[in-house]
Amino acid sequence: MKVTVVIPNYNGQKFIKPCLDSLRLQNYKDFEVLVIDNASSDGSYEYIKDNYKEVKLVRLKQNYGFSAAVNKGISMSGTPYVILLNNDTESDPDFVGELVKAIEQSDDIFSVSSKMINYNDRTLMDDAGDLYSIMGWGFQQGVGQNTQNYTKDREVFSACAGAAIYRKSIFDKIGMFDLKHFAYLEDMDVGYRARIHGYRNTFCASALVYHVGSGTSGSKYNSFKVKLAARNNIYLIYKNMPLLQFIINMPFLTIGFLIKYLFFVKLGYGEDYKEGFIEGIKKMHTLKKVKYKEEFLQNYINIEKEMIKGTFIYVKDYFSRHMEIKTFVLEDIINNIKK
Repeated sequence: MKVTVVIPNYNGQKFIKPCLDSLRLQNYKDFEVLVIDNASSDGSYEYIKDNYKEVKLVRLKQNYGFSAAVNKGISMSGTPYVILLNNDTESDPDFVGELVKAIEQSDDIFSVSSKMINYNDRTLMDDAGDLYSIMGWGFQQGVGQNTQNYTKDREVFSACAGAAIYRKSIFDKIGMFDLKHFAYLEDMDVGYRARIHGYRNTFCASALVYHVGSGTSGSKYNSFKVKLAARNNIYLIYKNMPLLQFIINMPFLTIGFLIKYLFFVKLGYGEDYKEGFIEGIKKMHTLKKVKYKEEFLQNYINIEKEMIKGTFIYVKDYFSRHMEIKTFVLEDIINNIKK
């Protein structure tokens, strides 16, 4: 076998059938499927066990989170490549094969992010690989935009672990997903570490997967998610950014944190964001920092450039997305007037 598809599952029975059925229909066959169940209580473990005999299934004693589940799957895999796949996805028949083809283009590619498309509106993007900005924001490139805008492969800051392939041997050099993250931004963290070590993360436009989004957490924004993301954002910066780079970026990071806080205050999650932020500050010393090495200096410079570039892309995506919404609303009003 060349690839192991690792699917972390927690109470995902309403999603798991399309996910596993689509893997049965893959044109590329040299892979196996491993589901790591985080002590589900909705019957999804039993459902998989009874209906998908070809799937390797491991049940954890409790919900240890995304990071622990995928680490378990990666450790158990005996293949050179590992695809991490959310349970709320449906894969195109060429999904696995296209990812394998993309990662085999070069030995310095650590991960390849797929073209994640909105499950319910398949004209819209969900994620074209993740980017990072000097404001301290990690974000999904292309979210909410037309899929036709993302037809070319490109480099990204980090792959989205919801549907991406990884070169297993590189985990031995950079470490695996950080258990302290539990969930959220753990993929940005591991992608960041790979870039520090000089590896690349890319986007494959021909590897299509349809994603429901927030299938496990239940909604785009909620108290649990906001709190963890705020905390993990602090972890991400503390672990990966050398002191000099942090000092240079501090004014932009401060503005970024303030904007985020005000945004979540408006949504009613201001206290959750503040609580997560404070927890991140208090506990960041418990994390293992990436040790600065002079040999990585050029990599840090390249990362800084990518963060600046990511800031401009975020602004462009933001206005592009909102202009499309305004155009849609205007067209709808005009059509109603004509009627």
